[in-house]
This record gives sequence, C-alpha cells and structure tokens, in this order.
Amino acid sequence: MSTATRVSDWFVRLTPWRTEPAEALPVRLGAQGRTRQQRNQAGLSGFDQALVWITLALLMWGLVMVYSASIALPDNPKFARYAHSHFVVRHLLSLVVAFLAALLAFQVPLKVWEKLAPWVFVVSLGLLALVLIPGIGKDVNGARRWIALGTMNFQPSELAKFAVLLYASNYMVRKMEVKERFFRAVLPMGVAIGLVGVLLLAEPDMGAFMVISVIAMGILFLGGVNARMFFVITAVVVLAFGVMVMFSEWRRERIFAYLDPWSDKYSMGKGYQLSHSLIAFGRGEVFGVGLGGSIEKLHWLPEAHTDFLLAVIGEEFGLLGVLAVIGMFMWMTRRIMHIGRQSIALDRVFAGLVAQGVGIWIGFQTFINIGVNLGALPTKGLTLPLMSFGGSAILMNLVALAVVLRIDYENRMMMRGGRS
Repeated sequence: MSTATRVSDWFVRLTPWRTEPAEALPVRLGAQGRTRQQRNQAGLSGFDQALVWITLALLMWGLVMVYSASIALPDNPKFARYAHSHFVVRHLLSLVVAFLAALLAFQVPLKVWEKLAPWVFVVSLGLLALVLIPGIGKDVNGARRWIALGTMNFQPSELAKFAVLLYASNYMVRKMEVKERFFRAVLPMGVAIGLVGVLLLAEPDMGAFMVISVIAMGILFLGGVNARMFFVITAVVVLAFGVMVMFSEWRRERIFAYLDPWSDKYSMGKGYQLSHSLIAFGRGEVFGVGLGGSIEKLHWLPEAHTDFLLAVIGEEFGLLGVLAVIGMFMWMTRRIMHIGRQSIALDRVFAGLVAQGVGIWIGFQTFINIGVNLGALPTKGLTLPLMSFGGSAILMNLVALAVVLRIDYENRMMMRGGRS
C-alpha cells in the first residue's frame, strides 16, 4: 500500500463529519455497537422525565411544609425533648433512604417483579401479623401499626399496599382465561384480601384496608372482570365497610362528628381536628397568610405535619396553593395511568396493571386525604402521598413510582425495537 493511500485512510478515520454515506451493515448494531454519546442520549430519554420532576417538586414542597408544620411542636410538653428540627431531619433521612430504595427498584425488570409477586405478598402478611405481637409492634395512641427499627419505624400496611397491587396484577394475568367465572376467578382473590383486612382491622387501620380494597377492585376491573361481577364485588365491599362502622362505636362517633363537627358534643372531641382544619382553610382565603404564618399549627391542629398537612398548606398558601397540589397529583395520576395503558397496548398486561394499580393507589389516597382535610369525608388516618411526614409511606410511594418509571423505560425500549 502506498504512502498516499495510508494517509487517505488515516484521514477518513479521523473525520467522522464527512458527508459520504457509510457502507450499509448486514445487521443492526445493538448497545455494544453504539457510541458512548448515543448510549447516554438513549438513557436520558429512556424514562418519563416530567414524572420525575413532578415527583421531586412534591417531595421538596412536602419537606418545606413538614418543617413549617412541625417547627413549633417542641413547645408542647409532649414533644419537649425534641429539637425544633427533629421532624424535618427525620423526614429528610426518610427521603434519602427512600431515594436509594427507588434507585434499586428501578433496576429490577418487571419479569422479576412478576415472579416475586406472591412472595412479596406472603412477606407482607407475615409483617402484618408480626406487628400485632406485643414487644415487637409499637403502640401509638392505642393502635399497633409500626415496627421499631432504631431511628425509624416501619409500617407494614404501606408494604401491604404495594404487595397487593403486585399480587392482584399477577393473579389477573394467571386467571385471564377464567375471569368470567366468579368462584374460580374472584373468590380466591377475595379470600386473600379478606385475610389482609383481618390483620389490618386488628391493628386497627381501616384507612389502609380501604385503600387496599380499592386497589384490588380497580385491578380486577381493569383486568377484565365483567361489569355485573364487578358491581356485585362493589356492593359486597360497601356493605362490609358499612357493617364495620355500624358495629364499632368509635367509628360511628367519627361519622356523627363529620356530619356536625361544630356541635357542643363533638367540637372538643371527635370533631376537633376537622373543625380546626376548616378554620385553617378559612384563614388562608385565596392567597394564604404566607409561608410560616400558620396559627393553627401552633398546637391547635393535631397531626398538622402528617394527616392534616394540606390544611397548613391551605392556610399558608391559600386556595391557589391547594389547587396547585390538586393539579400536580391529577397530572401525576393521569400520566401513570397513561403509562399503564401503553403497556397493555404493547401486550405487557402485568406491567400495565401494576402501573395502573399505582395510579389508583396514589390517586385514591390523595382524594381521601384532601376530602378529609376539606370536611368532605369522615376523618381517616391517611397521609398525603409524597408530602406528609412518614418514612414508610414515602419509602413505598417512591418504590412504586420507580417501578412505574421502569415500566415506562421498558415500553420505550420495546417501541425502539429492543428488548424490555
């Protein structure tokens, strides 16, 4: 080969911007055949970045509001041994742990989640039973819902929500051929949910059981159970919850307090939280009193940093702040449901049902919490997802959203012609 030819070949290799068409390859290059820049571009566009940003916005706003709602708690003798930053530091620690867990969950393919679904459900049942054992379960205000883990407490009912949506999705995929037969398709699932309900009501945690029931019913409906069967299931569930309320005196009192929280009988008892929540919204009006300016969080509104965080948002940011929270959650739920529909369109039924189950979970729990804060629903011990103080809830919310992002990532890989 002549020197001129060698120089020409060397110049071609060093000038990738040349416009001559490259020679056609006999096979399509995979990930190994791409340049590092191409792989990085594929990774950046491989998941729903808007969903990530809206999640981060809710988490950061929640962190600020937890600090605002809890900063005055140490002035109460009940929390006198805590620093003013105690709750926000714990909340920040929970966010770090939850973020790391979400990163790990994102790495797990959906096929693995599908195989693990029954085992995750069994583990959640074991933990729900374990929390009822004296000395293991932590008793707070007469409810035994937490397992102490040093600096953090773990609430098994949050894991149970995630476990039920995995199990229900896996169950519907396995029972797809017999979904028209009630006893073969629905009854076994009903027994499983009933077992979870018995353990949750023993804590007691009726709010978590309500969310789990709605998740399971939603997945059954989306999985193809016919309308007649679904309405029968709905009627049975509504009747069951009605009986629970009817035969429980303190649950009946909550209903009566919800109907008239300003009465002399309930204003200082069961209706106390609701009445002060409504006062907080009234003080906020349209534009709010400003960040940190809430009066109700100064020992008037109990659980201001957990169940009634939205009331503090309403007082400090007004109607506009509440509408912003509602709009962000509505967009998130809509986007998650879209990812689920996209998966089903790609014939990935399990992934689609899981994503839609997460959408039902976050959407329904947000609806309940907002309804309770605004006095539209009876008081229930449910936090505002991603925003309220609570390590277990934040952990499982972020893990569930990481699974949704993984589903979206696999959908995009399939649409590009790759393997999920």
